[in-house]
Amino acid sequence: MRKLQQILLPWLLISVFLIILFQLYQGQNEEYTDQREDVGAATELHPTVEEKKDKLIEQAVTKDIHVVITDDVRSFERQEELYQQGRATDGEIVTYAQGGESYHNYGLAIDYALENKNGELIWDIHYDGNNNNQSDWFEVANIAKNLGFEWGGDWEGFKDYPHLQITFGLSIEQLQRGIRPKPAQE
Repeated sequence: MRKLQQILLPWLLISVFLIILFQLYQGQNEEYTDQREDVGAATELHPTVEEKKDKLIEQAVTKDIHVVITDDVRSFERQEELYQQGRATDGEIVTYAQGGESYHNYGLAIDYALENKNGELIWDIHYDGNNNNQSDWFEVANIAKNLGFEWGGDWEGFKDYPHLQITFGLSIEQLQRGIRPKPAQE
């Protein structure tokens, strides 16, 4: 009997440990859905990103800054076209993300520009259209960061000043595997 207990006790402990790990894993992933398949690119912004995009535009207007969203969801094909720009096609390099490697592909990113009083798009990050001695571009970035966006202008190396994203803690690799933030997640 003692020999049987010596054999069964470690297996019982291992089983309990694995059950606890499984429960922790399940609880940790309640904010995500695992679609367990290659679902491809999104067709619309994640609802939270959409909501925060709208708040960004509203809050910028209160500072007399007019934000224009120049890009949001991108197909893998469109992302690949942008990646080829400055490499295989004419133009300057605008991204280092190939198709399927951008948060735009999963509805979690937007790009913005500013609009001046004449209706022209402004890409100058030092532009101060509201004359408060602060860059409007950086004012918008600060609003965005307060709303939970990550700003491409804070990145090391390649600065992507128009880019804002909310990753929900997911990597590109996880998104490629079909893991998505749940729509109601804040």
